[in-house]
Amino acid sequence: MYMAICGNIGSGKTSLAEKLGKHYGMNVLFESVENNPYLADFYEDMGKWAFHLQIHFLNSRFSQIRTIQDQKMSAIQDRTIYEDAYIFALNLYKSKMLNERDYQTYLDLFDSMIKHIKAPDLLIYLKSDIPKLVNQIQKRGRDYESGMRLDYLKNLNEHYTEWIGNYSEGNLLVIDVNDLDFVNRAEDFSFIIERIDAEIHGLFSSPK
Repeated sequence: MYMAICGNIGSGKTSLAEKLGKHYGMNVLFESVENNPYLADFYEDMGKWAFHLQIHFLNSRFSQIRTIQDQKMSAIQDRTIYEDAYIFALNLYKSKMLNERDYQTYLDLFDSMIKHIKAPDLLIYLKSDIPKLVNQIQKRGRDYESGMRLDYLKNLNEHYTEWIGNYSEGNLLVIDVNDLDFVNRAEDFSFIIERIDAEIHGLFSSPK
């Protein structure tokens, strides 16, 4: 079983991945954030470091998926390789932080990579509005995120809406987390588990 959690910055992906990993006894592959050599520089100067950052994330995500496939492990992935291309790289390109040459080079690499991987058995999208995202980002207090612009988050949310609306790679579960606090409220986490269990049951009970 390969599950992946997607969503905007501050939507709660990492926290949910951690809790689901413990609940289901599955391996969790986290996004390369704390040990990312480009992230702090990127938030200081997006135009200069956008290509470097996106290539780092793309390679990290591809390596994670190959590990899942090669070791045939049950795993939960914190963010997907599709978001790298269809959300973040696209947003940087449209915002003119990635030039045409770098963007096309990035897409060529992405297109080569996805020929060698399979989509998650279940993709869980954490849908969150801007006020919730901002509150979560402020609560975790990462220095490099302190100057993040609201329009950056809004643009990302718009790209998520479009991508999720057209997602056809596999099974999709959308969870609106605006009024949920699954970290501190057991009933909210139980609600999410019920939704996921229903999807998993459907995956394994449906005819091949």
